[in-house]
Amino acid sequence: MPVESSMNPRVIRNILFLLFALPGVAFASWVSRTPIIRDILHVSTAEMGIIIFGLAAGSLVGLLSAGNMISRIGGRAVILVSAILIVIGFVIVGLGTAFSLTSIVFAGLVIFGGGYGTAEVVLNVEGSAVENQLQKTLLPAFHGSFSMGTLVGAVIGSGAAALHIPVVVHFGAMAVMIAAVTFYFYRFLPRDTGIEKEVPTQKVGSNLKAQLAVWKERRILLIGIIVLGMAFAEGSANDWLPLTMVDGYGVDSLTGSYMYGLFVAAMTIGRFTGGFILDKYGRVPVLKGSAVLAAIGIILVIWGQHYLMAGLGVVLWGLGASLGFPVGLSAAGDDPRGAAIRVGAVATIGYIAFLVGPPGLGFLGEHVGLLHALIVVLVGVIVAGLISGAAQPIGMKEKNQIKI
Repeated sequence: MPVESSMNPRVIRNILFLLFALPGVAFASWVSRTPIIRDILHVSTAEMGIIIFGLAAGSLVGLLSAGNMISRIGGRAVILVSAILIVIGFVIVGLGTAFSLTSIVFAGLVIFGGGYGTAEVVLNVEGSAVENQLQKTLLPAFHGSFSMGTLVGAVIGSGAAALHIPVVVHFGAMAVMIAAVTFYFYRFLPRDTGIEKEVPTQKVGSNLKAQLAVWKERRILLIGIIVLGMAFAEGSANDWLPLTMVDGYGVDSLTGSYMYGLFVAAMTIGRFTGGFILDKYGRVPVLKGSAVLAAIGIILVIWGQHYLMAGLGVVLWGLGASLGFPVGLSAAGDDPRGAAIRVGAVATIGYIAFLVGPPGLGFLGEHVGLLHALIVVLVGVIVAGLISGAAQPIGMKEKNQIKI
């Protein structure tokens, strides 16, 4: 049974570091086995893309519904719901692969995506609440924990593939681990994080006006654009950087992978050190500096003329892109009144950048080449830097409560 949390916020912070890593482990575990899953299902790359769309669709549903759920039942319960969905989805995908049933794999990915998208929102809401309690910037480091989880999941997945461990066994083991960790630690989180107390609980989330009002707030829309530009920069590198280096600079695939490794390392370093930098210099200067770093990095990748110069650009790109998403989410949660809905809205914008941006970049790259397609990413980063003032922390008198 859940227990009422009376723990020190620092202990809750440490628990959140662990919980933030779990979606990263789960996602990387799936990605690491996609080649063998495609072969087992006997589908083409295009058909595999349709199957993967189940993950994207489920994630989008989770992102859009998480704010409702948090406002109604609180963050702790929603963390449990998200974990259950991820675990069930993992098991179904594994079973579908074992029996070579494409429709079952697709259904499992929809469920898995629903849990993943929900977790993306609720963990950031919990993280924002702890930030407010401790008066310390934590979300960048929390996102760094997610990145570390991704690395762990990728290593485990690669090892499972090298040892020819069946997908159903691999995914089943990961599901058990995620369930055990979540079911033990979620009990110690606050019960009521994100619940709106100024209106009857049953009306929160069910009232469409409460959800739509967020999208009319100028500050939230501008923060959303900041996150859009920076998340697009991150997602584009995740999907296209190795191939861009191979096609644009003629390096081999191993060197392209090393370049991506540099990007991930720079992202992780940026996120773990970002809290200290943000506390010292403030959100707006850091966002502007991040945009400048990312822009210089992308410029070096596009026009560096040599792969070593492009490699320097990759490092700057990763450092610059590392803080945009978490800082934007932190800014969206400044006002505890309606924080869950606002964070959910900004997270949705960021995820759309991951979902729609990179495939669109690939389509553009077919016509102008991947290097020149990155100019679109550069423009997005520049725009994010120019409007970074929107993330300025708001004072009590400036807080705009969502009208229910």
